[in-house]
Amino acid sequence: MTVRARTRLADLSRSRWFAVVTDLALVAAAVVDVAVLLPIWTPFEIAVAAVAVAGLLVRRRLPWVAFALVLPGLVVDAMTIAAPIALYSVAVRERRLPPVLAAGAVTYACFLLPDWQLPELDYLAPSLLYALLYAATPIALGALVRTRRDLSARVAELSAARAAERLRDEQDVLRRERTRLSREMHDVVSHQVSLIAVQAGALQVSSSDPAARTAAGVIRSLAVRTLDELRQMVGVLRADGAPTGGDKPQPTLDDLPRLVSDSGLPAELITDTPADLAPPLQRAVYRTVQEGLTNARKHAPGAPVRVSVRTTTATIDVVVRNGAPTAPALALPSGGAGLRGLRERAELLGGRLDASPEPDGGYRLRVTLPRRGSNG
Repeated sequence: MTVRARTRLADLSRSRWFAVVTDLALVAAAVVDVAVLLPIWTPFEIAVAAVAVAGLLVRRRLPWVAFALVLPGLVVDAMTIAAPIALYSVAVRERRLPPVLAAGAVTYACFLLPDWQLPELDYLAPSLLYALLYAATPIALGALVRTRRDLSARVAELSAARAAERLRDEQDVLRRERTRLSREMHDVVSHQVSLIAVQAGALQVSSSDPAARTAAGVIRSLAVRTLDELRQMVGVLRADGAPTGGDKPQPTLDDLPRLVSDSGLPAELITDTPADLAPPLQRAVYRTVQEGLTNARKHAPGAPVRVSVRTTTATIDVVVRNGAPTAPALALPSGGAGLRGLRERAELLGGRLDASPEPDGGYRLRVTLPRRGSNG
């Protein structure tokens, strides 16, 4: 459960408790109103008052029913607190103005009926005004609360729309950046790798040294494979990150032996990984081994490399360990982006990455991934 969902549930729980406490307080006020005059009431008035109090218990779900149940108590002058409460509930939930005004007029009339007799002119206006305030105040308060709720809902909708618009703007920026990156990758990297492939092919044909021809063949094969993967990456960037149905499928565990053999390193592969792992896990294992071999080639030329992919019932453990270098490290550009990408990939899959130097001068790269969902 997300933090937002938990917060929403907590807010809903607090709102429900507040509603319960409010209803109990209003019912208690109505009961106090009844208890004050209980000794002088007839059994009929007591029964009418009890019905009015019971009506307040359903005012949220059935406001009109609650309003109808409290009116008899107002007519017989049994209680005066329940009626404005029920009228307020009607005003909060009824959006049509005529029914609300009709309910206010009925309340106005019922309030005047019990003791109505033509008063002196000095008291006529105050009596009518007091009855008007008695009926109009709950309606005004209910309309105010309903309007506030509508405005809050509208503000929430506008906030959601603004957040969605902001997300679209961010996606547009990312889309433009992906397009720029794809163009740069195609124009620069693709051109350079193509030249490497062409030169390696020419060397493979023209050289009389068998070892040189073999090395040139490996270089050409790696360059061609790099171009294929580069085309896939460019396609993904141009398709807004969506999977494309082109060129070649993503690498799997079946490609590990060829990756190790084509690395040009004295590398040993030990694996007992089943073939039914989920594609994301297989790609993570492949990229881990690929990055480990690349780092060994760059920073520890000539060092033996041991690649181990072991599985248990719960985890997949990938270890790429190279010994101490036997030659100076190659002067190749490196920004550490490979390990950062591997770490992010491992964390997305619920795993972890450890990379550290060894006491004998070597280096060890280890990624541990959970096997959950390996069949999915």
